[in-house]
Amino acid sequence: MFTRSRVNLIWLLALSSLPLLAQREPVLQQIDLPHPYYFREMYLPQLTTGPSAAAWTPDSKSLIYSMAGSLWKQDLDSGIAEQLTAGLGYDYQPDSSPDGHWVVYSSYVRDAIELRALNLDTKESRQLTSGGAVNLEPRFSPDGKRIAFASTSYHKHFHIFVGEFANCQLTGVQRLTGENRSELSRYYYSEFDHEISPAWSPDGSELMFVSNRGHIYGTGGFWRMKAEPGAEAHEIHYEETAWKSRPDFSPDGKRIVYASYLGQQWHQLWVMPAGGGDAFPLSYGDFDNINPRWSPDGKRIAFISNRDGNTALWIQEIPGGGQTQIVAKERRYLQPMGRLAITVLSSSGQPTPSRISVTGKDSRAYAPEGVWMRADDSFVRSERPFEVHYFHSPGRAEIMVPAGSVDVEVVKGFEYQIEKKTAHVATGKTTQLTIRLQPLHPPQEKDFRWVNGDVHVHMNYGGAYRDTPQRLVAQAAAENLSIVEDLVVNKEQRIPDIAYFSNKIDPASTSTNLLFHGQEFHTSYWGHLGLLNLTQHFLIPGYVAYPHTASASLAPTNATVADEAHQQHALVGYVHPFDTYPDPAKDSSLTNELPVDVALGKVDYIEVLGFSDYKSTAAVWYQLLNCGFRLPAAAGTDAMANFASLRGPVGLNRVYARVPGGPLHIDRWLGALKQGHTFATNGPLLGFKLAGRIPGDEVRLPAHGSTLKFTAWLRSIVLVDHLEVVCNGHVVQASKLSGDRKSADVEGTVTLSENGWCLLRAWSDHAEHPVLDVYPYATTSPIYIVGASSAPKPSEDAAYFVAWIDRMIQGASANRDWNTETEKASVLDLLNRARKTYVDLEN
Repeated sequence: MFTRSRVNLIWLLALSSLPLLAQREPVLQQIDLPHPYYFREMYLPQLTTGPSAAAWTPDSKSLIYSMAGSLWKQDLDSGIAEQLTAGLGYDYQPDSSPDGHWVVYSSYVRDAIELRALNLDTKESRQLTSGGAVNLEPRFSPDGKRIAFASTSYHKHFHIFVGEFANCQLTGVQRLTGENRSELSRYYYSEFDHEISPAWSPDGSELMFVSNRGHIYGTGGFWRMKAEPGAEAHEIHYEETAWKSRPDFSPDGKRIVYASYLGQQWHQLWVMPAGGGDAFPLSYGDFDNINPRWSPDGKRIAFISNRDGNTALWIQEIPGGGQTQIVAKERRYLQPMGRLAITVLSSSGQPTPSRISVTGKDSRAYAPEGVWMRADDSFVRSERPFEVHYFHSPGRAEIMVPAGSVDVEVVKGFEYQIEKKTAHVATGKTTQLTIRLQPLHPPQEKDFRWVNGDVHVHMNYGGAYRDTPQRLVAQAAAENLSIVEDLVVNKEQRIPDIAYFSNKIDPASTSTNLLFHGQEFHTSYWGHLGLLNLTQHFLIPGYVAYPHTASASLAPTNATVADEAHQQHALVGYVHPFDTYPDPAKDSSLTNELPVDVALGKVDYIEVLGFSDYKSTAAVWYQLLNCGFRLPAAAGTDAMANFASLRGPVGLNRVYARVPGGPLHIDRWLGALKQGHTFATNGPLLGFKLAGRIPGDEVRLPAHGSTLKFTAWLRSIVLVDHLEVVCNGHVVQASKLSGDRKSADVEGTVTLSENGWCLLRAWSDHAEHPVLDVYPYATTSPIYIVGASSAPKPSEDAAYFVAWIDRMIQGASANRDWNTETEKASVLDLLNRARKTYVDLEN
């Protein structure tokens, strides 16, 4: 017979050796940086229906800007926007040549971002770079003979390059900044320094850029150097930045404008002397003003603002401060266009919110003007040329699309079938498309219902948009998500949603979509915690173990934080636990506190589905269950809800909790979550009973054991390959799925002679669109088996956690950042108390 750890290992190996086909891979893999969800959203250009970057024409009378994946030109005194590009990819980040004849820009196509040049006289475009790197932020030199840009073409790290531009060609490209491997311990940034956001001095002799050389936190300070290879760079200003500062010289060369969140939660425009020195803000507000560009005549600054939620183009008078939005009241397209009007109906025939993807004949994504466009963070290359894009609709939507065939896909959570339609749109006409959703009809229970929620969402987290409770509730409605737990958390020095933290339900909630603001305690040393429904106040500081800061100490531990949260009647859970299976024998830096806090009774739930590796998380979860601990399953997407490119959407990972029928009450739902009356999923819906008991319940065996009847059902919006009953780490029943593999009703028996646990899980061998996750996966919480005369001895699992905690004790003992010896002794005592629990189980 296999040991429990052996069975866990077999499942790990089975999932890790899945077929290579139909596997999701991240967008733009040729960037070697940790935590890609940050730089992808905050630095790489994203597809938005509003403007995302702008450049002035030499006469300061017009702007060329990127919008909806194309470049546009608009005079300041006109409401007409002229489309300049409509290629096979998405075009961003324009810059105009000093003579006004050329525009250089970044174009995303064929899994890379290359530079292109557009001749404004002939409207012809030519690719300037090749090689499949990510090339961004191109800037013409003041004489128009050179182009500076940031690129990953050297070792997949961002550096500054310069090439000679003539006859629509870029030649003699050289890397100006060196490759420097830092000795600093960085968590969110690479060990290799980066250089981004180049800007020319007005005389063309120097370049300014942003670099994190010599810094741990943020994307770095502002540096200047001669615009020639081998020149020495010097830092003129440092503050914590997060990819979006993008400094720009004033035409007179005396000042620098840039975006900063210094001392506040949002980016605003700041100005400082060109050689460094004190800075002051040029704009104010609880929203982002970013991507500033000074006009050639020095009288205005163009910038992108999300003050109304979506991205928009604004200009500010310098001096004076008057701000004006540049609005494209009329768009003149390069190709024949038509209008597609989509109406999505519920099964009762009423318009209903939903998630919609619209793809034109050019393989590009389209959305209504002013609506937030979203992008997936990964995709299957064999299925499509780009990542999936989508938007949320209240029920009706009208979209301008290229004339011809248009593919439409509609999704509304996990309880309605996916609908796919193709419409044919005629030039200058409006085509009506009505789609009626069909429910899956999972089995119902008398007097009870299963209510879903996402326990890990961030409403605002430094993304392109500015989210509000009203918008977040609307997103939840489109995803058929009943409960949203917005976990307020820091992003570097700021906490974007701190103003929304409350111990009450958000007023934007509806009778069917509830919004609450909790907290994520944000220490990457001990592991992140979800604190649901704190009844008094936000915990400050919201993190520990940040080296070289006042919060460098390892105290307080997560156990202490959990105690403080429980005093406020909150639920405490471990979120996105493991990206790989922890191995104490090999990992000397193992610090995650989960086994300690479980042993000490501090943990109310675990995100078995979240921003982590499911097989690794399940393996650790099973081993904790084998040790006799009770740990309910939850799920949280960790969706940054104001991102244009995100792990999402909201509700991608959700937990269903069994509550009494009637009005929706958060206390009942949280109570069911704590009791383990749950299943967690990214698509498949599950039902499981063992001897008539549901997940979270106990089944009492006779002393000699018994054969128990189980019932299980599956309903899914996508194909599922495996439906399994797992008891004490063993697959005891594997149901063969046939037909469409989306539905199953199973009855059977399991023979049990020992105490322990059983659960039901479902999973697929590979990714299944439109589940925007690694693969479809669902699991119930355990049903606990008690009463037998024997129980499995968890020696092997307990030894694993003893070795784990030994690593933690070694790390804590060696750490030099303690505030006091008493603090250190208290933490070591905590770790040793948990260790003793596992030692007792081991023997």
